[in-house]
Amino acid sequence: MKRAALEGVRVLDIATVIAAPWAAGIMADFGAEVIKVEMPGRGDTSRNLGPLKDGVSIRWPALGRNKKSITLDFHYEEGKKVFLELVKKCDVVIENFKTGTLDKWGIGVDVMRQVNPDIIVTHVTGYGQTGPNKNLAGLGMPLQAFSGMTYLCGYPDRPPVQGPPMPLADYVAGLYAVIGTMMALYHRDFLKGKAQEIDVSLYEGLFRMEESFVAQLDILGINKERTPVSSGASCPIGIFKTGDNQWMTLVCSTNPVFDHLCDAMERPDWLPKYAKAKDRLADPTPIMDAVTKWIGEQTWEEVKAKCDKAGVPVCKVMSMKDIFEDPQYAARNDILEVPCEEFGTIKMPGIFPVLTETPGEVKWAGPKLGSYNEDVYKNILGMTDEEIAGLKERKII
Repeated sequence: MKRAALEGVRVLDIATVIAAPWAAGIMADFGAEVIKVEMPGRGDTSRNLGPLKDGVSIRWPALGRNKKSITLDFHYEEGKKVFLELVKKCDVVIENFKTGTLDKWGIGVDVMRQVNPDIIVTHVTGYGQTGPNKNLAGLGMPLQAFSGMTYLCGYPDRPPVQGPPMPLADYVAGLYAVIGTMMALYHRDFLKGKAQEIDVSLYEGLFRMEESFVAQLDILGINKERTPVSSGASCPIGIFKTGDNQWMTLVCSTNPVFDHLCDAMERPDWLPKYAKAKDRLADPTPIMDAVTKWIGEQTWEEVKAKCDKAGVPVCKVMSMKDIFEDPQYAARNDILEVPCEEFGTIKMPGIFPVLTETPGEVKWAGPKLGSYNEDVYKNILGMTDEEIAGLKERKII
């Protein structure tokens, strides 16, 4: 049996909601032992996030998958001691409390390092650990606005729109938290360097993607404004409606792709005038009108067949129902059906990225609150049944 990519790495996930717990979840997908610390009787807020079925979150099974849920209230002195005993046994702590909160509770990084000098601590906060905003509360939607992304979403003659219908800032921050944590592990374990902290904000991951707009303001003096589609670099580009009322996307982001589109549309006459992107962008309207008309006179399957043959990347605008029925998703096991105590089974996204030698797996869906108390407290900390019962009686766990 092959070893998991992160076998031997133990992560203490004391975070809540999405960004930081999602980062810990990705590590769990690839074999890290992730101990999910939750408040007794209450648990992670994610357990109550909608959508709900009969009052039960259908998001938690995926958000909590592959984690060992334990309960612990480290506001109590005895709870802090138990927490630090766990820190001794772990490689990484992932948290997302307001900057300075762990210090206020008496379990900050300096205290953790006293019991485990090699502990890596990953912080995920709204604005990061430094700067004038460091102590402010932060959630995904406001931080998406702070990143500059919301300003760019929508039409120029209307108010900005929220953007994607998922907490993108949280998920992108989660990815950066994984990247930072893995770099810190490499630095500590392979390069024999010091353990370090990873400082991830919710806004900077999105801002990192806006490099062209940063350069545009700096070099060209242009403040990027809202446009209905990405513009200024490609033509044709957009979402188009086919003759059988299907929405599809098409973009010619390089000159060779535009050449291929000319082949698909049987428009060789365009090449002398529009071979270069700068020529197409100088007067995009004739091309956009012609492409819109060409697509609108055919079915989606007809357009797709011509574009696929010519080498033009196109895609139907996929709904979740389309995704469930799509053979590409099926071939790559992108949707997994996992046993789930609450619902019998539940479908969730698969394991990404795909590793050839050490692929990840979903071992279990998000567990019941505290279902791994005995496993962790007995097998990792060596507590007796009486000690565990005492902690439970005093509401520490």
